[in-house]
Amino acid sequence: MLTLAIGLAMAAATHAEMLDRPDGRVAYEVIGSRGQIALCAPGIGDVRAQYRFLAPALVAAGYRVVLMDLRGLGDSTADFASYSADAIGEDMVALLNTLGAEHATIIGNSASAASAVWAAAAMPDVVSNIVLIGPFVREMPTAWYQRAMLNVAFRGFWARPAWLAYYSSLYPTGKPDDFGAYKAALSASLDGRMRVVNAMLSASKAASEAKLDDVKARVLVVMGSRDPDFANPADEALLVAKRLNGGVLMVDGAGHYPHAEMPDKTAPPIVAFLQHGATDGR
Repeated sequence: MLTLAIGLAMAAATHAEMLDRPDGRVAYEVIGSRGQIALCAPGIGDVRAQYRFLAPALVAAGYRVVLMDLRGLGDSTADFASYSADAIGEDMVALLNTLGAEHATIIGNSASAASAVWAAAAMPDVVSNIVLIGPFVREMPTAWYQRAMLNVAFRGFWARPAWLAYYSSLYPTGKPDDFGAYKAALSASLDGRMRVVNAMLSASKAASEAKLDDVKARVLVVMGSRDPDFANPADEALLVAKRLNGGVLMVDGAGHYPHAEMPDKTAPPIVAFLQHGATDGR
C-alpha cells in the first residue's frame, strides 16, 4: 500500500515540461535532481503515469527519473509527421541530450521498447542499460485477418471504447487499485487522438530491428507470462534477449504491463539489475 500511496502522490503532483522537436513538442517530467537518468517511455495509447509505481522505486534507488509522453499522446502535441518507433527513438536521443545525460538507462514498454533499442544504438557511450517491458522490437508476422480486424476495431466512433476495452484485457490477473480513475483519465487523454494510436500500430519496426546488433548497453527483457499480445511470451522474451545478449525477467501471471500490474514483483529485480551494472555520472 505504501508503493501505491507514493505512486498516487507522484501522479497527482505531475508537471510537464516540453521538449521542442522539428514538428511538435514532447511532454516529459523529471523526478529527482541527482543521480543517473532513468528515462521511461510508455507503450502505445498510454501516458507517462504508467510508471507511477516503478518510478518511486527508481528514485529511492538514487536515479533521476524522467517520464516522457510519446509524441502525439498525453501532454505532447499531436501534429507530428511521423509516429514511428525510430522517430520516438530520436525524441529519446534529443531529450537525453537536452538533459545533459552522460550515462543513462532507458526503460521502454511495448512499442517504445523498439525506440529504446534505436536510441541505445545511436548513443552507445551514453545509454548504459535498457529495460524492455513486453517488447515489440521486431517485425512480427501478422495474418491478413488480424490486420483487417485492427483496421476496423480502432477506427470510427467506437475506436476509443474499443481500445480501452482491449487495454483492460492486458491486465489479466489483477488491476491496480487506482485503475478505474487511471482508465478514465487515459480515455480523456485519447479524445481526438486515436489516429495517433492507429499510426503507431501500423508503423514498421524495421528501422529499430536493424539496430538490434548495434546495441552495446546491458539489456533486461521483462515479460508477463500471460501477456496476451504474444502467442508465447516466454519464447518472445528469450528471442529478444538472445539477439541483445541480455537477460530475462518473467513475471508469473502478469500481462503487458507487469510494472503496473505487479509492481512488487517487478520493481525490485529491475532495480537490482540496474544497480548491478551501475555507472557513476549523470
